[in-house]
Amino acid sequence: MTAEPLHIVCPHCHTTNRVRADQLDQAPDCGRCHRPLFDGHPVALDAEAFERHVGRSQIPVLVDFWAPWCGPCRMMAPAFEAAARQLEPRVRLAKVNTEDEQGLAARFGIRSIPTLALFIGGREVARQAGAMGQADIVRWVGAALARAQ
Repeated sequence: MTAEPLHIVCPHCHTTNRVRADQLDQAPDCGRCHRPLFDGHPVALDAEAFERHVGRSQIPVLVDFWAPWCGPCRMMAPAFEAAARQLEPRVRLAKVNTEDEQGLAARFGIRSIPTLALFIGGREVARQAGAMGQADIVRWVGAALARAQ
């Protein structure tokens, strides 16, 4: 008996891949670009890539809405990076620069940054504004996932 395949969007070429859930921990590669589907780093998303990752990926996607001029955003960046290494491959971590993607920021009503938003199945299920450390990010995601089920 094999596990059902999940759709996982490549962080490099943004192609949707089918990966069995029981193979997520085995460092799967993208079928198109052959790069790792999980590399322990958040993926930077523009509007088009955001739609692919949030809309097509069958694992939760945690998005950090940030801006380069934001001191707390820059301060939280290493913690978010470390959280990616801890949460992948069960959660995809992504970053949206609100200066470059003002339409996305407006669409999701981002009023303060940094703001973390957790998406499951294309739908926002949790949101947290303000900078957090790695342990707090991981703990918040775990609690949000438990509430979402």
